[in-house]
Amino acid sequence: MRGLIWLVAAAFFMQTLDSTIVNTAVPSIAHALAVPPISLKTALTSYVLTLAICIPASAWLSDRFGTRRVFAASVLIFTLGSLACGMSQSLSQLVAARVLQGIGGALLMPIGRYVLVRAFGPKDFVAAMSTAGIPGLLGPVVGPLLGGVLSQYASWRLIFLVNVPVGIVGLWLNRTHMPDFRGERRPFDWIGFILFALASGMLLTAAETGGDGDYRNAGVAAVIGAVCAFAYWRYGHRARHPVVDLTLFKVRSFIIAVGGGLCTRLGTAGLSFILMLFLQVGCGWTPTEAGLMIVPQAVAMVLMKLLIDRILKRHGYRRTLFVNTTIATALLACFALFDATTPWWAIAILMFAYGFVMSLQYTAMNTLAFVDLPPERAAQASSVTSTVQYLAISFGIALSSWLLAVFLGDHHHDPAAYVHGFRIAVLVMAAISLIAVYVFTRLRHDRPLRRQVTTPETAA
Repeated sequence: MRGLIWLVAAAFFMQTLDSTIVNTAVPSIAHALAVPPISLKTALTSYVLTLAICIPASAWLSDRFGTRRVFAASVLIFTLGSLACGMSQSLSQLVAARVLQGIGGALLMPIGRYVLVRAFGPKDFVAAMSTAGIPGLLGPVVGPLLGGVLSQYASWRLIFLVNVPVGIVGLWLNRTHMPDFRGERRPFDWIGFILFALASGMLLTAAETGGDGDYRNAGVAAVIGAVCAFAYWRYGHRARHPVVDLTLFKVRSFIIAVGGGLCTRLGTAGLSFILMLFLQVGCGWTPTEAGLMIVPQAVAMVLMKLLIDRILKRHGYRRTLFVNTTIATALLACFALFDATTPWWAIAILMFAYGFVMSLQYTAMNTLAFVDLPPERAAQASSVTSTVQYLAISFGIALSSWLLAVFLGDHHHDPAAYVHGFRIAVLVMAAISLIAVYVFTRLRHDRPLRRQVTTPETAA
């Protein structure tokens, strides 16, 4: 079982690392590819959006072909995509390679969660998920540091090529430690998949083109996306085997976990991207110096992992999420106090505190979605929660970059403009994440978590 946890943890790490590793290297990549730094947002959002679009297929694929075969294929595709990223010669090539990465990475996290649910008993699921999630949490915080060091002292291409040996080890571990779970075979919902993909892609296109000032095409994309989303909402309730199971949203704890997570990530997902631009372009820091500011956050996230189980057992989900989300929102707003004269130790302290509360936030939101679901719905629930998570991240990055671009205007090389834009952007982002505080108050008063963790319903 320990080997399985390490395999899933390695997969989580690879996937989440590549969600943010580009952040610190943005100025270096932009210079090498001769594009403005803010335009590199497409390299981030294309990867994350591909994850969101392809993840709904994970449940059907694992049921049809088995978790061992599908997991091996996803690791292989992700590794090849990483190799293609490292060989890219233009922004369009980089974006295409990131899409290939996303196709492979889309299956890693939902299948990993599903296997842990099936392999471990209800009592041990939260502990197993928490342990496997540590490297996944480290990915977004180690990524900027690694990206900074490699781009400054070696080559930005290495930030993608480091995945190749990890992928090879993952393929070896998969042969010896991955169980081959299968589920009921059923037809694939091609109509629902296409509608969902169009809705997600068009809405993100609208956000990005609107951020670039092309409001006409943004409006067209938004209308198409909204129509496709509405069509799927109507279709999904009637489909026999929908690619996204909308009946899960009848479970109160599930819809609150998904809704609260959506609001939280919309407000927080883009912080790392605009923080790196703020520190490097606005404050003149080197990529390595900027990346080092992520280390306190990484340490805090790991330390909190040791306390999460006890906190949830003592206080329950409702009180924990209400208080923790409030604190996280306040800390996010505190980033608006920074300017070019802020000492490094002040930034480090805030990053530590922010990482501490966000570690608890992510784990609590992720496990809340499963507490009232039966085991046989674990695969679909994992698919839906992962999909919404990455949709929120992609839109969060687009939102933060749009906010920064609005206040930059035509001053892409003016450090003062980056400082001003960053400060306003984080205040707006904090206001959005504040909505999650209200969402979590809709949870019913907690039953003792000890009973929740040991009942069959919690296995999912």
